[in-house]
Amino acid sequence: MTSSSPPAPASNFLRTIIDNDLTQGRYADKRWAGRPGPAAVQAQGEPDTARIRTRFPPEPNGYLHIGHAKSICLNFGLARDYGGACHLRFDDTNPEKEEDEYVHAIIDMVKWLGFDWHYANENNCYFASDYFGFMYQFAEALISAGLAYVDEQTADEIRATRGTLTEKGSNSPWRDRPADESLRLLREMRDGQHPDGSMALRAKIDMSSPNMNMRDPVLYRIRHVPHHRTGSAWCIYPMYSWAHPVEDALEGITHSICTLEFEDQRPFYDWILNHLADLGQLAHPLPRQHEFARLNLTYVITSKRKLLQLVREGRVSGWDDPRMPTLAGLRRRGYTPSSIRLFCERLGVSKSDSRIDYSLLEQALRDDLDPIAPRAVAVLDPIKLVLTNYPEGQTELCHAPGNPHDPQAGTREFPLSRELWIERDDFREEPPKKYFRLFPGNTVRLKYGYIVRCTGCIKDEHGNVTEVHAEYLPDTKSGTPGADSVKVKGNITWVSAAHAVSAEVRLYDRLFMDPHPDAGDRDFLQALNPDSCRVQQAWLEPGVQAVPGTVWQFERLGYFVADREDSTPEQPVINRAVTLRDSWAQKS
Repeated sequence: MTSSSPPAPASNFLRTIIDNDLTQGRYADKRWAGRPGPAAVQAQGEPDTARIRTRFPPEPNGYLHIGHAKSICLNFGLARDYGGACHLRFDDTNPEKEEDEYVHAIIDMVKWLGFDWHYANENNCYFASDYFGFMYQFAEALISAGLAYVDEQTADEIRATRGTLTEKGSNSPWRDRPADESLRLLREMRDGQHPDGSMALRAKIDMSSPNMNMRDPVLYRIRHVPHHRTGSAWCIYPMYSWAHPVEDALEGITHSICTLEFEDQRPFYDWILNHLADLGQLAHPLPRQHEFARLNLTYVITSKRKLLQLVREGRVSGWDDPRMPTLAGLRRRGYTPSSIRLFCERLGVSKSDSRIDYSLLEQALRDDLDPIAPRAVAVLDPIKLVLTNYPEGQTELCHAPGNPHDPQAGTREFPLSRELWIERDDFREEPPKKYFRLFPGNTVRLKYGYIVRCTGCIKDEHGNVTEVHAEYLPDTKSGTPGADSVKVKGNITWVSAAHAVSAEVRLYDRLFMDPHPDAGDRDFLQALNPDSCRVQQAWLEPGVQAVPGTVWQFERLGYFVADREDSTPEQPVINRAVTLRDSWAQKS
């Protein structure tokens, strides 16, 4: 049921970089003590058996989304393919937004995608907060070397003196204060003797640099806020641009792979590492940063702030709402780890920003599920079909393949009886042109059953059709010699009314109607799709077991999954993961 053949694997320029590094032996002399640490620790280690080390460094301030999946697959995949290690590191340097809930959710999703941070006997799951002591030690070393100073300007004053893209910045009046004075003040900051915002530690680089990231960037700020892991042990916290390279070096990372927005930060990344290595704090060879284009998907927002707004305002049911682009939401909707990995593989890796059409994600799921998903029949908008000449009380079994692509899936069987449920759309009293399903006088095949001839319908007092009548042709059952004796153009699905399983079916669609819901100054809430979730009471083929997480292809309708949270065998709740074909192609 796929609409296109799988494309060839896309290119990945990072592999060329890694191949060259390995050929040149760039990291051949790297030592690893089996744990993160500065130069003195790593000097005691053995030669690193991991050919490369990468890392996936999420901040635990929200749930992972589809954009993170690209980075996860890239970093863990490269480490796997090159006989290396990928570290899972939580960049928890901002205590105001980070929570243990997010840590556990991130761990869950990385595992769900099929990746692991163990290498040999190492458990390479780390936290930036593990390194607060090292970072502080390094900050004092920079001050002592005349490479950092404590600034008493306010945040607004620092911002105002940074200059612009066309104008140089101006030096802080505290830039040339003696190192021993800056050391004293930094220790006072650490010990909680100064209020928030009253002081900051800045690197001393070049206020006239054309790269504004090199204009004496802030290393530490004061925040009297408890941390989710360290409690109140610290009241100064490192800025990400300072913490990021230090963490990489402490962990012996070889290839620090970031998205393109960090490209302008690379000179500062190198400045920190080179100076700390010169001061004997970090060991060579040092990590190198490489940037790639992040995943931008149509009809999706990935801003954690905006996703959190959707959750807090109740516009979705939670972080795992099946309409959300979070990995938890995609999992609940019915996406499989292999489909997401396939999607990321097809995208490839480049240095050029682009927006990927959402249909490519949906097609990856279809391609993944089509060969493996068991088939079943569901009637989502039921109307009763009565076979008026079929004996009352009689039933007989019909047979269908479990999956037409998998002979080992065998066959499934289900009963046919006098009264059936069919889709309301499969009957028209006055059919349009090229309508080949049920209408008075027309014949169609009940899929896997008999050919039937429509004889009319019953209506209520408002003129609404409440029941369709037909006669079955006894010698035309599928799989019998008479199956081809009557030629028909229409084929409809059905379930026996006496045997069908009742279920709540949630028809999920894209959360936004606009392909670029938050572009420019748009209010993304105005682009919400009012039909992103429709709930219907449906009838399922008997024998369908709604065990949470079970996936089926409901014939003619799409791929569906039993909801992980709400479904029970007694009261099935079924989510539509994706339609059989891209229904949005005709809309755009």
